[in-house]
Amino acid sequence: MRKLRYERRKSRSAIWSFRLAVFSAVLFLFSALGHRFQAIETPDFLILAALAGALALLALLLAAKGFANLWRNGDKGGTRSLWGSVIALAVLAPFAWAAYEAFVTPPLHDISTDLVTPPQFFRAVQQRKAGMNPINGDVALRAAMQMAAYPQVTGRRYEGSPDRILEAVMAVIEAQGWTTTGRFGMPGEQVETVVEAVARSFLLGLTSDVAIRLTDEGETTYVDMRSVSRFGNRDLGLNARFISDFMNALDQQVNGAPAEG
Repeated sequence: MRKLRYERRKSRSAIWSFRLAVFSAVLFLFSALGHRFQAIETPDFLILAALAGALALLALLLAAKGFANLWRNGDKGGTRSLWGSVIALAVLAPFAWAAYEAFVTPPLHDISTDLVTPPQFFRAVQQRKAGMNPINGDVALRAAMQMAAYPQVTGRRYEGSPDRILEAVMAVIEAQGWTTTGRFGMPGEQVETVVEAVARSFLLGLTSDVAIRLTDEGETTYVDMRSVSRFGNRDLGLNARFISDFMNALDQQVNGAPAEG
């Protein structure tokens, strides 16, 4: 009597779960690197990232179906379903973080230490293209939200001449890896000097235009700052972090510099 041999079926859901998860991870990784190194524009990156997220979500659903097939029918594919779900969850993790930040942060993309007369942009206004966030001086609508969400975003008053503080500002800009795009006004000749720069986030290279204003008060110099995202109605707290990190670094730079003799 011949022994019957049972052949376990392969779960197509598990196979496609793993394939889609790997593809979504590769797509997200290369699009993120392309955006970080400025080979891909932000709108194109967001489209590619959304596609990667959709594929990862589909891979996760197929992995669940693969596990169900394993449980009910004994189909092969448990390992593929496991790795498909792990990779898909890794791809979806940044989206979960972004959703959380969108929930806990206000819908702002323009942050300033001065909500009455914010630092003005000269170069960035001319360089903004169609589809980018406009730069304007209307702060009345966002002032209350910013003060409630980011009370730590404040200007600084330093003892010292504007030219000495300007040297510290330029040193911090270089240390932060930002790109200076212009300087308007001369310390000692004008009351206000404005330095413009481009700031990019470390991981994804999300871009903001930054204006740093130095006001000559005689014995002291007051430093204000403004950071405006180029794309998106929500910055997820990025501009507030740019300003806070810069001001903290400037505190250390100024306090560590030799006193004027």
